[in-house]
Amino acid sequence: MDHGYAFLENLRPRQWTKNLLLFAGLIFAKKLGHPQCLLRAIAGVVTFCCASGVIYVLNDVADRELDRLHPQKKNRPIASGRLPIPVAVRGALLLFVAVVIASLALGQLFLAIVLFFFLWNWLYTRWLKRVPILDVTGIGMSFVIRAVAGVLVLLPEYPQVGISIWLLLCTFFLSLYLGFCKRRDEFKKIYTGHGRTRPVLRGYTEPMLDALIGVSFGLTMVMYSLYTVWPDTVAQFGTRNLVYTVPIVLAGLGRYQYLVYQEQMGGKPHEILLNDGLLQLIVLTWIGTAVRVIGV
Repeated sequence: MDHGYAFLENLRPRQWTKNLLLFAGLIFAKKLGHPQCLLRAIAGVVTFCCASGVIYVLNDVADRELDRLHPQKKNRPIASGRLPIPVAVRGALLLFVAVVIASLALGQLFLAIVLFFFLWNWLYTRWLKRVPILDVTGIGMSFVIRAVAGVLVLLPEYPQVGISIWLLLCTFFLSLYLGFCKRRDEFKKIYTGHGRTRPVLRGYTEPMLDALIGVSFGLTMVMYSLYTVWPDTVAQFGTRNLVYTVPIVLAGLGRYQYLVYQEQMGGKPHEILLNDGLLQLIVLTWIGTAVRVIGV
């Protein structure tokens, strides 16, 4: 039973917020009020949460020696020895099989994107995370895959749904912004001896990360602003009023940057959304306003 609890802990359920991105396709396809599409989107989110859990377990197996050098990561189930490696691997394989079965039930294209998600994260673990800039780009692409999955999961029920290039661009640059904020937080810990747990940090400097954060912040805002006034967007939703959500997005990014620079919270992006009430209010305001403008 102890191993079971440790395995569940290693799936990192608190990071489920990353997979809420799959709901973006549902919202912008105006199918939030469609019960079958909503159920498919929820099933897709749960499937990706499980798929992410498999990746976390296998990554922790691969990084266990480095994690043991980190003041927080050393307490993870595998690094601390609470979860034996054979048990972790068997559990991950069983969960992988369950994810494949669930994905197939949601459609062949959804299964394909889930398998590509596994492949991409294998590539990230084996190579990308060791190369500066490419490490954060790899994270950004994993979020783009989630955004695409949120569209593909709707196809069997709503074949007319399409993948918006603006959704992909906004997702990519936003994830770059979050990723560089996380690297900045990790980089600052080099001076307390924790940098050796992530060797890629040797390729960064603090001014470089500050510049990359600023660029990705700006590109996120530019892409989202252009999306709201683009002729195809106006034609799709029949209104220009989506532009009024731009200040809300700016407020959300600004609040996040305040927490990163003033509260030193950039190391755990998922924890910020779970714990900061003002940021939660901004996100809910954006969702409510967008749904009101777009319709359901």
